[in-house]
Amino acid sequence: MVVYVSMAFGNPYGDDWSGDVAISWTKRLAKMGIKIIALSDTIGVSNPENITSLFSKLIPEFPGVEIGAHLHTTPDTWEEKVHAAYTSGCRRFDSAIKGYGGCPMATDKLTGNMPTENVLSYLNKNKITSGIDEQAFAEATRMAGLTFPI
Repeated sequence: MVVYVSMAFGNPYGDDWSGDVAISWTKRLAKMGIKIIALSDTIGVSNPENITSLFSKLIPEFPGVEIGAHLHTTPDTWEEKVHAAYTSGCRRFDSAIKGYGGCPMATDKLTGNMPTENVLSYLNKNKITSGIDEQAFAEATRMAGLTFPI
């Protein structure tokens, strides 16, 4: 089971928000025995600073919990977000082929899910093994292009 901490990086409703809310919920979930928790950037407002802050606090505190990133991004901010999460200890990334999907509450029309091919590009560039079958991924990308033509 993966439990998502929605709005971990910001709140689209104008309610008071701080990273402490995400930290508090992560602690509560970990105490309940949840082993995989994804910090979710529901509306695309994460940035290297708040990504680094949350992951660098939570990952060392909960070594038995896999803390992942579900980041929404624009085409020009994806790499800095992946880099911030990875260098802060995150090893689990949610992504979508070509970034399809997103959140209807995001205010930037270019904000979407983190493209899988971008995450793989970052890992390859930094000589980090992904464990992804590249031929199978290429076929999945081809099929996605047929299903969702640009």
